[in-house]
Amino acid sequence: MNPATILICICSYFIILFIISYITGKNDSNSTFFLGNRNSPWFIIAYGMIGTTLSGITFISVPGWVASSQFSYMQMVFGFFVGYLIISRILLPLYYKLEITSIYAYLNQRFGLRSYKTGASFFLLSRTIGASFRLYLIASVLQFAIFDAWNIPFAFTVFVTIALIWTYTYRSGIKTIIWTDALQTTFMLSTVFIIAFILMRNLDLDAISLFQVLKDSDYSKVFFFDDWTDKKYFFKQFFSGVFMAIVMTGLDQDQMQKNLSCRNLKDAQKNMFTFSGILIFVDLLFLSLGALLYIYSNKFGITIPQNPDMLFPNIAINGGLPAFVGILFIIGIIAAAYSSADSALTSLTTSFCVDIIEFEKQEANKQIKTRKNVHLLMSFVLFCVIMLFNAINDDSVIKSLFTVAGYTYGPLLGMYAFGLFTKFKVKDKWVPLIAILSPLICLFIKNSLWVYRKIAFNNIKIEDNSLGVIEGLIKSPFYSQSIYDLCEKASNIGFELLIINGLITFFGLYLLKLDEKK
Repeated sequence: MNPATILICICSYFIILFIISYITGKNDSNSTFFLGNRNSPWFIIAYGMIGTTLSGITFISVPGWVASSQFSYMQMVFGFFVGYLIISRILLPLYYKLEITSIYAYLNQRFGLRSYKTGASFFLLSRTIGASFRLYLIASVLQFAIFDAWNIPFAFTVFVTIALIWTYTYRSGIKTIIWTDALQTTFMLSTVFIIAFILMRNLDLDAISLFQVLKDSDYSKVFFFDDWTDKKYFFKQFFSGVFMAIVMTGLDQDQMQKNLSCRNLKDAQKNMFTFSGILIFVDLLFLSLGALLYIYSNKFGITIPQNPDMLFPNIAINGGLPAFVGILFIIGIIAAAYSSADSALTSLTTSFCVDIIEFEKQEANKQIKTRKNVHLLMSFVLFCVIMLFNAINDDSVIKSLFTVAGYTYGPLLGMYAFGLFTKFKVKDKWVPLIAILSPLICLFIKNSLWVYRKIAFNNIKIEDNSLGVIEGLIKSPFYSQSIYDLCEKASNIGFELLIINGLITFFGLYLLKLDEKK
């Protein structure tokens, strides 16, 4: 592909975003930036949230999962649907009743100031790492596709990437993002549909024959009930999906900020119900595309990359398809990444202003200036974290950081569950300690089980004498094959670790409860 052609297409795409920003950004009040004046159309929010939820990582990764996981991801998607229903019936009424800008203000009213700051800080940490990771990926794609050919440094690519987001969000924030997300979702889904259609045409398939081919393939199995130790086991995936939806949407300022911009609670609930239904079909579309990509590769002898994440990019760019398919892919992944990143920047600005520095205590004429300065600061923080990822230059380390960021949603789950389902007050000053210990305990459990079974099976040779005691205990008469088998199965903990994390926080808060009831 010609880098200049790609750049022209990307520039055209952003011109459209800037036009939307100009139309929606005539009012730069804080009410507009944070909540869109609580006047946003619910159906536009529902549609735009598809792009925000999927992100660039999903755009690339979900099709690649099909070979190893088949359609088992749909089990988690069905769990998402239930989780979104819980959000619409329990969390949204709470947020609207409290009339809050930041959802973490609930923790202040329920437990106290330190709990409130802890919840907001965990969100800021999680979203900063998550947004930086996604932007790092898209900046890497742009560097490879365009800027390497012109010897432009990666730092400049990152700067341009973040500057573009800042430019069309700094005035009206969520009011602009609601409409740009809808546009970006359209670009993303159109890309998938068009590429799928081209693949079907090359395979001489129509819609009916495609359904039959997918049904007869080895990729389309959805439900797994046979082995409870398997990561694909239905109840593991389903309940993980339920709780992931609750924490990564219902307890996430990024997603809830859009819902709070609806005209009223009823509209927000209609938004969540519509969005959750659409998401089922969209995820099924991505999985079907993944199966189609593997079938296409097998038929035309295309080498399947060792990294399954590269399957979709490889075929779109190097799979013998028309040149415009590669351009469509670039536009699609940019749309997917930016629809997640722009709302992340806005929500980070919101949470830092409202939760951390409590800027609402300032004089009214100073608040807008403070918000704009924080917006610029958050952009700079994202730039620094992305450059840190680039300096690390180790995919496994970077992905581990992204995984660790996911652990920090567990304490939020435990805190909200304790607040909603008990009436106990807690010793507020100790809540930060519980929130920090909970994910650390989960990391210890998961890694300890893995080390145990590896040492017991003689897969790890201990050189350090200080670890000899551990090896001796594991290989002592207390060790049994049944214990090893249990550890081997338990060390395959996947998404359900989020539930364990939340439970640890819940019981930690129970230990901190006061005798009096609220």
